[in-house]
Amino acid sequence: MQPAQPGGYPSRSGKPQDCGTLSRDDFDGDPVSIDEVETCLFLGNLSAATHMETLRSFKITHILTLDSVPLPQHILEASFLTTKYVQIADMPREDILQHLEACVDFIASAVEQQHNVLVHCYFGVSRSSSAVIAYVMKRHNLDYQAAYELVLAKRRFVQPNAGFVAQLKLFRRMGYKIDPGYQRYKMHRLRLAGEQMRKAKILPQSFHNVVRPDPDITRENPEPIVFRCRRCRRVLASKSNVLEHRPRGQPMAPPAQDTIEPTEPRLLDQLSERLRKASLGSPSHENTGSSNQNQCRSLLFVEPIAWMHRIMLNTQGRLYCPKCEQKLGNFSWINACQCPCGETMTPAFYLIPSKVELSKAVQNVQTTV
Repeated sequence: MQPAQPGGYPSRSGKPQDCGTLSRDDFDGDPVSIDEVETCLFLGNLSAATHMETLRSFKITHILTLDSVPLPQHILEASFLTTKYVQIADMPREDILQHLEACVDFIASAVEQQHNVLVHCYFGVSRSSSAVIAYVMKRHNLDYQAAYELVLAKRRFVQPNAGFVAQLKLFRRMGYKIDPGYQRYKMHRLRLAGEQMRKAKILPQSFHNVVRPDPDITRENPEPIVFRCRRCRRVLASKSNVLEHRPRGQPMAPPAQDTIEPTEPRLLDQLSERLRKASLGSPSHENTGSSNQNQCRSLLFVEPIAWMHRIMLNTQGRLYCPKCEQKLGNFSWINACQCPCGETMTPAFYLIPSKVELSKAVQNVQTTV
């Protein structure tokens, strides 16, 4: 094994890349490459993480691995090391976002104790740099570009893949944490679920949480605004299930570059305004109220919901009311649905507006004597 080469570009020694799948021979095929990004924080390649002399020379006590396979056993069992392993391939469709909070916490915990932490993947270019950039973003309250440039200045060939870049920007928008109610995060998870459905034709257990609970089931604190089947008035969706979209081509106020976005107009406020200004049965209620001008209502896109039968077992199909069996809309995990306004959604679960009606749940409580 060659000595550590800070800043040295890692090569594959002529070995063909195989989409992030590593074999045991991969553990010592490259020169050691390691760079200090900040005090106590190092970014490097696999060879740096498996070279005992390098670890002792840089006084590494913590190792964060983002790779397809874990480190060899003799490293994991070293008495002076605390390790964390994240299994992930360097592919744009991989969900690195779900791991960023835990990675940032691991790094922060080591740095706060003034212990040296090495973050690595195979090359030290994409996966591990994404984790380091996420840490730098949160610690210094930076957007993606500023954090990327800071890390790049310390390690000249860091480059997260395009999918990771988009997820890092989303991480920033959510305030450096996962916000399950944030619409862009919901769409991120749905797209990943759609990819799994395309491959396996069945929704994996790890994505079952993208299918939301049935709002018709009695709850302690039900949402006040719901959509009901127009024929039988069965509750189908609550306001938090709606995935808003704007007509394609409609101008939007440009946000500051990669900053935390201002709060978007609340659907609850929009719907409350419509309820005040129009009766639910009025054919003109869709056009009432200026507060609703930004959002399209040609189709009502929603999250997948538990009453939608067999959506975990079929890639596409029709949606029927679970009570009266009226057709309400369609769904597809794998194909884009184009709204009449021109905007597309993938995956798409939509209700036809003429088949549903807007309602205040508190007005429709039934009592028995």
